[in-house]
Amino acid sequence: MPLSFSTEKKPLSVYSLAGLADVVLLLLIFFLLTSNFIPQFGIQVNLPQAESSAPMESTYLNVAITAEGRFYVEQQPVTRENLLTEVQAVKGERTVLVLRADKEATVGQFAEVANVGRALGMRLSMATERASLRPR
Repeated sequence: MPLSFSTEKKPLSVYSLAGLADVVLLLLIFFLLTSNFIPQFGIQVNLPQAESSAPMESTYLNVAITAEGRFYVEQQPVTRENLLTEVQAVKGERTVLVLRADKEATVGQFAEVANVGRALGMRLSMATERASLRPR
């Protein structure tokens, strides 16, 4: 009995796209979930624009100055007189002080925060918003 290796079946010309649709859906879900992990800061300030900006880390100590001249240390309101003691109280092991100052804040207010950081031996970093990412 001779063996016949020929087949009379036609090659499959229609492909199922169900597997591809599953992969695309999973990629879409992944990108939607990971895009929302941009750190949000509770105090509303209009940051100045810059062409580049560094990512914020949770190991930084945040100080905010609003347009009205109010100071916030780690999102807690602080008076100008208590700024040094409050920063010192929450500093811990952190070595970088991130200033989130509104565009309307004065240079004097910026200098006060810079002096506090320098007195505590901290590096000062200014938070800015990337010019191309700002909503219009």
